[in-house]
Amino acid sequence: MSLPPGKASELKQIIHQQLLKMDVHGRIREVLAETIREELAPEHQQLSTEDLIKALRQRGIIDDVMKELKFVTEVNEKERTSAPKPSTHFVDREPPVLKKTNIDPTRRYLYLQVLGGKAFLEHLQEPEPLPGQICSTFTLCLHFRNQRFRSKPVPCACEPDFHDGFLLEVHKDSLGDGSKMVDATTMLSICDPVHMVLIKTDTFGETTLVASYFLEWRSVLAAENGITNIAVELLGVGTESNVSVGVLNIRLEMYPQLNKTLSSEITSTQFTLERQKTAEKERLFLVYAKQWWREYLQIRPTHNVRLVKIFAQDENGVNRPVCSFVRPLRAGRLLDTPRQAARFVSVLGYERAPVIGGGGGKQEQWCTLLAFLCRNKGDCEDHSNLLCSLLLGFGLEAFVCVGTKAKGVPHTWVMTCGTDGTITFWESLTGHRYIHRPINPDDPPLVEQPKPLYPYRTIGCVFNHQKFFGNCQPSDAVDVCVFDLHDESKWKPMSGEAIKSVCPPGATSSVPPFPPLCASAVDAAVTSNEIELQLRILVSEHRKDLGLSTVWDDQLSYLLSPALAAYELERTTGVSAGNEEFQDAIRRAVPDGHTFKGFPIHFVHRNARRAFATCLRSPFCEEIICCRGDQVRLAVRVRVFTYPESACAVWIMFACKYRSVL
Repeated sequence: MSLPPGKASELKQIIHQQLLKMDVHGRIREVLAETIREELAPEHQQLSTEDLIKALRQRGIIDDVMKELKFVTEVNEKERTSAPKPSTHFVDREPPVLKKTNIDPTRRYLYLQVLGGKAFLEHLQEPEPLPGQICSTFTLCLHFRNQRFRSKPVPCACEPDFHDGFLLEVHKDSLGDGSKMVDATTMLSICDPVHMVLIKTDTFGETTLVASYFLEWRSVLAAENGITNIAVELLGVGTESNVSVGVLNIRLEMYPQLNKTLSSEITSTQFTLERQKTAEKERLFLVYAKQWWREYLQIRPTHNVRLVKIFAQDENGVNRPVCSFVRPLRAGRLLDTPRQAARFVSVLGYERAPVIGGGGGKQEQWCTLLAFLCRNKGDCEDHSNLLCSLLLGFGLEAFVCVGTKAKGVPHTWVMTCGTDGTITFWESLTGHRYIHRPINPDDPPLVEQPKPLYPYRTIGCVFNHQKFFGNCQPSDAVDVCVFDLHDESKWKPMSGEAIKSVCPPGATSSVPPFPPLCASAVDAAVTSNEIELQLRILVSEHRKDLGLSTVWDDQLSYLLSPALAAYELERTTGVSAGNEEFQDAIRRAVPDGHTFKGFPIHFVHRNARRAFATCLRSPFCEEIICCRGDQVRLAVRVRVFTYPESACAVWIMFACKYRSVL
């Protein structure tokens, strides 16, 4: 029996409330601990789901739950037989509430529960959302030791109703003892924090970064029974990094329970020692950076206006060395080539860091990778750091370049150095690549010089996770720069040892670890169909307002598909293919004496209404949508190409054919 989405979510809410009321989670935990003690202590074998269900049934917990849940069944047999699913594609709208997790009883887990929020004062006046009403939501994203989690979206409110649990695996895989049961002392040396990012999604699907917080989870090692409750105060981001945005109630629990807990003095001493060690490393690097900068300025007085960026502020307003924002990142099976990686980064949204008030000043904010990926958009620095990290992961020698583009606007892009000395610039916002051929200013006037195609004007420095070079050539203009980074008369290097002391793997906990990329959760076929259907309705309504009827040609719409696939292939690889077949098919579909017009356009969002409004601003597209004539037939085709992190390249093509009347 299929339920409407509203009813299904209401039913889930009732069951969830009932489980909370009966404290089923607590009783399951007790049974689990008891089962492990009784049955698994001697052999250390794997605990299966069947064993757990059997134990719950023996203790009557399942029967208790079923007795408490009273449902009224007034469904006749005809309704009970579910309607046949569409043969082309079917996707369940409602995500599954419970996810099965294979628990290895020989490993330690940290069970992190978010038990609601309070004091989100910005939403004090927010009205209670009506059932089925679309409202702004909060989503909590977590990263811990290469594991990522996302909470269910909850309506924005002064006291948001977060009720989620996350099972985080804690083990020392890097030292090869991942299969051993780690004790409290060993876990105390695991200084990776739980990185929590709070995202707000408005009713139009636009995301905003609300808070970014690093949770010190090891306090649970000194807690009685291995359980502790923490009230986490979240601070804002950017210019509001000192302002509280709200408080989350968090419960931490070690599983299985620790045989021996540590004293609070031991944990606090460990934290103090780590802080002191980190602070000392950062102090020494700052002393070195000041000395390096003084030497750099002594080379040429004009160097003080060059964009040489050694430190940058993250979303929490913390100054960090720029080299710590980059490190080799492998995308696993999600991306196959460096050019595909460049395409993926370019379809993540571009948004400058927000500034309160006018003045046109640029707010300084380089986001941590998790904050950038969860928000799915960021500034050019965020894009460049991610692209550089991915290219390093693909084995290229890649650097982030800091400089300016036209009109002196500060900008960052990526550069790769080939083994043959070829210098390639990668524009992270578009995915475009440019080969750099320097102009020699000493050549005679008659010697033909290469014309630069790239938009970059000046360059102050380049860096990656291990190296930093300041440009000390007479001119910082990109077109005359020579990128021989080994020549210290052209590029002043920083000490590799100094960089290593504050960047992973040499650095301690002050630098957040990189999260792995996640596969797309967007179904390309379903999303393409939805957007196409919405655009058809919008076009029909727009033409109706103009007093025009609308006749759609489904076959012509289908014939537009190869063109959209070819456009995306060209954006990804730089190679154009399949154009001849597309043109031949269109010529066959358009009768003699008829005219064909087509207009392709590209978006990185999935909002059909926004896309339609943008299309109408183009005179070419408006001409097609508002086409008048004899035997007018309209067509629209949407093709969504999915990338990791649910990023999408959306191609839309509007077309029309009509009889030409002179």
